Amino acid sequence: MMMLESVSTTITEAVECPVCGGRFPEFLTSRRQGHPNSKCPNCGSKKRQRLQWLFLHHRTNLTTDRLRLLHFAPELCLLERFSALPNLDYVTADIEPGRAMLAIDMNAIPLSVGTFDAILCSHVLEHIPDDRLAMRELYRVLNPGGWALIMVPVEPERAVTFEDPTVVTPEARERTFHQCDHVRIYGRDVQQRLEEAGFTVNRHRYAKELGPEAVRKYRLKRTDDVFFCTKPAGLTETQ
Repeated sequence: MMMLESVSTTITEAVECPVCGGRFPEFLTSRRQGHPNSKCPNCGSKKRQRLQWLFLHHRTNLTTDRLRLLHFAPELCLLERFSALPNLDYVTADIEPGRAMLAIDMNAIPLSVGTFDAILCSHVLEHIPDDRLAMRELYRVLNPGGWALIMVPVEPERAVTFEDPTVVTPEARERTFHQCDHVRIYGRDVQQRLEEAGFTVNRHRYAKELGPEAVRKYRLKRTDDVFFCTKPAGLTETQ
């Protein structure tokens, strides 16, 4: 044991994962995108999951209040953290049966109005043909006064979201939308889309808000947008 402790102190701990608390000389290269210094070797978190956790921990009541949370396409590293929080009634969902507690088509969520106090939906909407309907469904099942954290890949130089419903094959989508299962490239108007669904939306470039030292320490992507969407309190049951 003494030898292990002695060895550990000689390692330069240059990066830290806020999700699991691990400290390492560097993160792993992500296998799918090939991005260096990206993936936590302990919990598997990547840049956007680390950003989500920091935002949720510091800017929301996720870890303090009693909440019913719906998490779409749950990332394993976050699922493990949320499952351990005693204040959460935690529900996971995915369109593929067996991948989560509920198999749900986001265009037709089989749940009542105001079922959840909080919703997490990260990098899902770019896969859904009718994302506007999905946004309205997220709004419908959210409790008045509740919030949803939504992230999508955005090209900030693009003012208007690009869609082409004639692009249907995986090969064509890879060429057109940069990924075989994407159906659009979001532009800056994604906030307007969410607002049209009923949400009050605050867009955060949260990595920049945290500052350069946090970006370096946690290896965050400076341009990732966090859309913090709230449903006004005091609405009737049918809204």
